[in-house]
Amino acid sequence: MRDRHFVLGLAFTVVVALAACRKDPALIDDVGTNSGPTPLTLDIPAWAEDGVHFLNLPFDNPLTAEGVALGRKLFYEKALSDNSSMACASCHRQEHAFSDPRRFSIGTDGSMGRRNSMPVQNLAWDHGFFWDTRASSLEEQAYGPVRDHAEMRNTWPVVEERLRAHPEYPALFEKAFGSTHIDSVRVVQAIAQFERTLLSFNSPYDRFVHNGDMNALTEQQQRGMALFFGDAHCNDCHFGPRFNDHGVQNIGLGHLNGDLGLMEVTGNEADMGRFKNIGLRNVAVSGPYMHDGRHATLEEVLQFYADEVVLNTPNLDEHMFGWTLGMVDLDEQDQADLVAFLHALTDEEFLTNPAFGDPH
Repeated sequence: MRDRHFVLGLAFTVVVALAACRKDPALIDDVGTNSGPTPLTLDIPAWAEDGVHFLNLPFDNPLTAEGVALGRKLFYEKALSDNSSMACASCHRQEHAFSDPRRFSIGTDGSMGRRNSMPVQNLAWDHGFFWDTRASSLEEQAYGPVRDHAEMRNTWPVVEERLRAHPEYPALFEKAFGSTHIDSVRVVQAIAQFERTLLSFNSPYDRFVHNGDMNALTEQQQRGMALFFGDAHCNDCHFGPRFNDHGVQNIGLGHLNGDLGLMEVTGNEADMGRFKNIGLRNVAVSGPYMHDGRHATLEEVLQFYADEVVLNTPNLDEHMFGWTLGMVDLDEQDQADLVAFLHALTDEEFLTNPAFGDPH
């Protein structure tokens, strides 16, 4: 009897254990695998990491295929604005490296902003957003435009109600986050996920330097490249592989038109005129240039660096030592060669990739 009771007890234990290990039918999809968001890894060339600035991927907003798909749809969603006339993509256009070709973007009521719309590319490494770096994450940055009176002029409760009433969004949020609950946190998380996938690393420069295609650059572009990384001192602030250094710098622009830059955030006079150093990839299509769009063309930008840097500007960044020491002397040919090289940073695949376009 003792042996029989032992066997029955053992059998009961095994049955209970198997039942405990069995997956909840509610968590099984149609093909018998676990449902839920699909983890997504960014496809980044090994050479695109610089060993200093590492990917900034928040632990509380991991990349998933469903989250990115939802973020892409929301990036192009005009219901985020008060009168449903404007989306993020209205001022961040793919063909312009997700920037705005206008000097200042126009809000839903015709209001004009005071800073040029920044490109959205290769931001998965960044820790500061907006020209004055007042936002510490892409999620935080995405909150702002919806409420900005010069942009979408809306409120988050209105946006949330619109998305809840939409025939598609509740299901998309469930796929991305595990439930149909919709709030501003999930909206900006999804948008940030999509923006982190906007990677650009397939320019003629990349094919020349990293893929060994000796025909990828013209002779003029090669001369410009030598200047960029040499006597022109462009590389002091815009170094590879992403052509920025994540700094907030005063480059001697002179008049600021009332925009104090980082000082407006910190209140520190030492930050007057400091603005974010942005990457130069696709720079040939992301004009106008500088925080206030004061330069319409790359030729104007090079003219500034050749002859117009205001060396006695308070708080001139230490990266401008090449100018303060009189080491930068760019003649017309040098400037033309540099412009030609900057065109070689254009990634046509990025600018036309349908995976980044409007899904509506």
